[in-house]
Amino acid sequence: MTDFTLITACGECCTGCVKKADGRCPGCIESDGRVPEWAESGRCKVHACARDHGVQFCGLCAEFPCGKLPSLIHWNPDIVKHLSALRDEYLKEHHG
Repeated sequence: MTDFTLITACGECCTGCVKKADGRCPGCIESDGRVPEWAESGRCKVHACARDHGVQFCGLCAEFPCGKLPSLIHWNPDIVKHLSALRDEYLKEHHG
């Protein structure tokens, strides 16, 4: 079972991240998307978009999947599949 309090806007879980563990990254949730490596303009665009849409992660957005995902989450070629699975699990857990 996924702990959704640890899932970031892009669907990642910071607890398994080496950069978070060794202190190089503060984490998207704790820093409100201000993660230097991923945020050219000060805040992660994925985090900002999810926040603007009032959702915890992209899979819960009414516009999911949107055309922004491939460019914003380029490191995961299976991002739509991953976020869809997270969404299904979240909805089952929270709404039966």
